[in-house]
Amino acid sequence: MSFSSKEAAQAYWRANIRWLLTLLAIWFAVSYGAGILFVDQLNNIRLGGFKLGFWFAQQGSIYTFVLLIFVYVRVMNQLDKKFGVEEE
Repeated sequence: MSFSSKEAAQAYWRANIRWLLTLLAIWFAVSYGAGILFVDQLNNIRLGGFKLGFWFAQQGSIYTFVLLIFVYVRVMNQLDKKFGVEEE
């Protein structure tokens, strides 16, 4: 499938935006939810001597964001191949 048609281009961008919003929602849930909203419940669990809520607030959301960048790159490469716009 290539971008010879307007419909294909729109389908590509819809898929791109859908993945982007999904990954951003995951990052928001981890950073805001685990780091702020559920910090008291998570602090009952320890990870490497640190309370889990503290760990998510300080490092977990950053690690999650970096992981999501790699996931986004992989997904976009797959979408590019699917729509015939991959790089050489």
